[in-house]
Amino acid sequence: MTGRWVDTWTAMPQRAEPADLPPPPYAGGDRPVLADATLRQTIRVSAGGDRLRLRLSNAFGAAPLPVTRLTVAFPAGGAAGASAVEPGTCRPVTFSGRSSVVVPPGAQAVSDPVDLPLPPASVVTVTAYLAEGQPGAALTAHPGSRTTSHLAPGDQCDAAELAGATPVDHWYLLSAAEVLAAPGTSALVLLGDSLTDGRGSTTNGNDRWPDQLFDRLGEAAPAIANQAAGGNRVLRDGLGPSALARLDRDVLARSGARWLLVFEGVNDLGTAEPTPGAQRRNAEDLLAAYDQIVTRAHAAGLVVYGATLTPFGGHDYDDPGGHREAARQTVNDWIRGGGRFDAVVDFDRAVRDPADPRRLRAAFDVGDGLHLSPAGYEALAGAVPAGLFPR
Repeated sequence: MTGRWVDTWTAMPQRAEPADLPPPPYAGGDRPVLADATLRQTIRVSAGGDRLRLRLSNAFGAAPLPVTRLTVAFPAGGAAGASAVEPGTCRPVTFSGRSSVVVPPGAQAVSDPVDLPLPPASVVTVTAYLAEGQPGAALTAHPGSRTTSHLAPGDQCDAAELAGATPVDHWYLLSAAEVLAAPGTSALVLLGDSLTDGRGSTTNGNDRWPDQLFDRLGEAAPAIANQAAGGNRVLRDGLGPSALARLDRDVLARSGARWLLVFEGVNDLGTAEPTPGAQRRNAEDLLAAYDQIVTRAHAAGLVVYGATLTPFGGHDYDDPGGHREAARQTVNDWIRGGGRFDAVVDFDRAVRDPADPRRLRAAFDVGDGLHLSPAGYEALAGAVPAGLFPR
């Protein structure tokens, strides 16, 4: 067996907020969440390989997570978000030779390898059946999937077409997919917030900037582990643990990781008080946090890149006094010139309006002054030099 295991797809584990729980009758209430339910999800891998492993996460579960059966297949027509699979492609997934697995609270489970040759950028369907469901309401999920999943009653893991399917635009329980990749293949881990998670991108379109970066680089592309989540912050917990708190789990423990790109901090600026003193302290704390991230990642052998923070003029974060914008400029000046990152990717320059640098270009603004359209994400992808990822 040649090659090594490399993360080819990831989703940052989060605790599902009440609004992100599965819809009735799968939401729990008088029975466990997802009891007697089939959950069908599609993921788009980055790097390809001949064998596949899956990771299930119970990071936020208060009770053991019993998964009765799991299968992988190719979606009908190769389409992301499809509820049907191509007949004859369904394969069972086992854990230590068993068809079922119980994931302890706070833990994860890695499957046995599945022989499933995957071309780069292909879409895979993962179907799980939970006979007992997840006790309690503390379900591990990734709300910002930008991909449609499907829930159906009973055990339909092997079904080509799901009967009685209910669509939901979240991922649940699944946190990573690894491939046995060709020698020389390594992963780029992305530490970020909604701008990397893809808010403003097309549902089932796979046009976040990490997807577009992989497509743009072609054969020179690294595997990509997107460990971003909407609302995430560097310094403090919010929607998910802070970047500092989750660094070991979401970055340093990634399979085959060689590079880290840090593009996070705008939510720290936007949620701190818009006063000169608060924003000055906030900027100083962010710079110290970036320094800590670089130190810890370097100790693990990773090359670390920093990305400048993009504009938010016209968004709710844009205070009338301009104190948050001043802090953004302070942070970006340090990212560009502080010398701590091994290289800098200037996302700010790629998407700001030359006539009004506090704002996004109109063609890149999804409409709220902060998040980007697919064209804006294309501009971010285009700003990442291919030479940062030598094999």
